[in-house]
Amino acid sequence: MIKIRNVYTVGQLNSYVKNMFTQDYLLQRLFVKGEVSNCKYHPSGHIYFTLKDSKGTIGCVMFAGSRAGLSFRLSEGQQVIVGGSVDVYERDGKYQLYARQIELAGSGRLYEKFEQLKRELEESGMFAPEYRQPIPRFIRTLGVVTADTGAAVRDIMQIAGRRNPYVQIILYPAIVQGDAAVPSIVNGIRALEDLGVDVMIVGRGGGSIEDLWAFNERAVAEAVFNCSVPVISAVGHETDTTIIDFVADLRAPTPSAAAELAVADIKDILGMISGYEQGLKRLMRQKTEENRMRLRNVELQMKALSPAGRLREKKMTALSMEERLQERMKSVLTRRRHAMQLYIERMRGLSPLEKLSSGYSYMEDEDGRNIRSIEQVNVGDCIAVRLKDGRIRAQVTEKCVKI
Repeated sequence: MIKIRNVYTVGQLNSYVKNMFTQDYLLQRLFVKGEVSNCKYHPSGHIYFTLKDSKGTIGCVMFAGSRAGLSFRLSEGQQVIVGGSVDVYERDGKYQLYARQIELAGSGRLYEKFEQLKRELEESGMFAPEYRQPIPRFIRTLGVVTADTGAAVRDIMQIAGRRNPYVQIILYPAIVQGDAAVPSIVNGIRALEDLGVDVMIVGRGGGSIEDLWAFNERAVAEAVFNCSVPVISAVGHETDTTIIDFVADLRAPTPSAAAELAVADIKDILGMISGYEQGLKRLMRQKTEENRMRLRNVELQMKALSPAGRLREKKMTALSMEERLQERMKSVLTRRRHAMQLYIERMRGLSPLEKLSSGYSYMEDEDGRNIRSIEQVNVGDCIAVRLKDGRIRAQVTEKCVKI
């Protein structure tokens, strides 16, 4: 039989353990790193979740009053660092971590910083499409800001040289990773801008978010935004996204794709030139034919307007008018001749000679006056009698009055 000296209730034991936790300074202010699981947002505003790693788990709670220490939405799988205190929940006899602040750990923290800078730059208008410059279709000089030993520069030079070997590539060998990367990239952008390249590629090969972080810094983003030369961003692989992708005038998924976007294929250029040449020849032939026809028309007009031509025209007009005049004169003469015939016939009817031909005679005195009455002559006067075939001189021997 066991001899029982001291017997405690469950509540007393839990209270004792809670007091021990409370007196331990380390447990009142510590930071624990782990992966979030079983995350639940309670309607009251509290957040319940479990923090785990490869060797264990611990229950956690963040009360609604402590939510100011959380700048992002907690979700499954996130690597976080939780700051708070460890205490015992007496009712269940379980200890748990009471979170007062939570930060993303490692890449998660960088992602949070990425999202914050992205929001700030977007609100300032640096992502607005109206600030983007068009990429020139045909370039003579291509500026490249990247590491001189990486795969990115080799891909850019190989593809650009294959597409158009006449394009000059100017490389600024920048540091693309580490503390010195940001000023190196900024200096490279400004140096190539001063050289007056036609277009610029800024980027590097793939890597983790930590490796690519220099292209997520505000100074690099502002250098790209303020650059007067069109900038193509080419950072990492197709799935990688950096801040300068939103600021650049054009985003390429890879450095190889950036070279294809920046340098036009010489075959396409030659084909386009050939098309232009054929079109120009066709237009020249068409224009030549139009001018030839216009020249012919002008020649005809000049012939018509020349002095000799005008003289011929006037001569033809005069001949035509002469013919019309002759025709009209003939017509008038015919009408007048016909009228004259009528007048002649009428005059014949009234002519004394015609009367004489009909057996009549005409008498006149010595002075040639027509004798119409016996009162005009006296016995012994000499008179002349005109007949059809001659003239008779006579002397009046007797006057007889008509009864």
